[in-house]
Amino acid sequence: MVRDRQKFSDLLAEVRRFIRTECLPLEEEVDRCDAIPEPLVRRMRETGLFGHSIPEAYGGAGLSTEELSLVNIEVSQAATAFRARFGGNTGIAAESIVVDGTEAQKQQYLPRLASGELTGCFALTEPEAGSDATAQATVAVRENDGYVITGRKCFITNAPIASLFTVFARTDPGKKGADGISAFLVERGAPGLSTSQPCRKMGQHGSPVGEVILERVRVPASAIVGGLEGQGFRTALKTLNKQRINLAALCVGPAIRLVEEMARHAQSRRQFGQHIGDFQLVQQMIAESNTEVHAARALVLETARKRDDGADVTMEASMCKLFASEACGRIADRAVQVFGGRGYIAGNVAERFYRDVRLFRLYEGTSQIHLVNIARRTMASVQAQP
Repeated sequence: MVRDRQKFSDLLAEVRRFIRTECLPLEEEVDRCDAIPEPLVRRMRETGLFGHSIPEAYGGAGLSTEELSLVNIEVSQAATAFRARFGGNTGIAAESIVVDGTEAQKQQYLPRLASGELTGCFALTEPEAGSDATAQATVAVRENDGYVITGRKCFITNAPIASLFTVFARTDPGKKGADGISAFLVERGAPGLSTSQPCRKMGQHGSPVGEVILERVRVPASAIVGGLEGQGFRTALKTLNKQRINLAALCVGPAIRLVEEMARHAQSRRQFGQHIGDFQLVQQMIAESNTEVHAARALVLETARKRDDGADVTMEASMCKLFASEACGRIADRAVQVFGGRGYIAGNVAERFYRDVRLFRLYEGTSQIHLVNIARRTMASVQAQP
């Protein structure tokens, strides 16, 4: 659902220029230093990257799911850390407020997220609540006119630099599973809230990930997303449904870049007196990779359009995330193979992307969790038929 095609085309062209002229040249530096230079973050704010999916009424661009997918395909053709810096605000961190927040919460936070004044993060995962996100050990106990939150979150993207945390906690210990979980908006500076130092990671250097520690953090009742207890996990599912389409699009961008890099290398690298691109087995790796790029892109955009039309795309979103992340991993592996020994040496685009894209198959639901989800929904749809 692309509404004003010229306006969106101009926005997409601006994003493409920014990524290729300002981000791509800094890839090696960001990977080596594990940090994005602050002047580049300021340029991200000026370019409006923090607010693409936030409604226009709150200072964002109000992009549809399809439009945001097309933007994500562009921004992810550079190192993944660049998109991760603003991606929480234009994705998972703001979406819970967009879909379920009260009007007061939207007015208070969305304009500041859209401008990049605030950096948001989504604090759901715990040491014993990863794939089984309903197994929340973090608790929020009602005291007077507010709540006291205690618990620990792990593997939270942007936690070390975030200023707004969407924290999930169990408010009704008598209920199991999804029931009894609430979502809270907690600002940095709240007494008892702290974050760890950034974790050392295999890849995605420059994108800080860490723990969120909550030691009797007091928040008012108005901090509950939507103002209703027990709706937090439903809010998380709504948020993740869209985010899985976003993430699938973010898998397509690196795959496009890697196919281009493979083809370029195959036409310049010589062995046995000829370019390696003349060898049919090298051609096979490039052809299979480009085919998977096109298949993933088509699946993502079709699902995004269905969501924009109001369809329930829960199963299709899982399919997008599963197929695109697995395809991106296969393409990264082939890229290292085409580059040969050079693809295993640090500072090489194939080596760097190989490390970066490995995470795609883990977060927002592992591939195995999505397989289970798809299988269950497929069988349920068949059983429902007469």
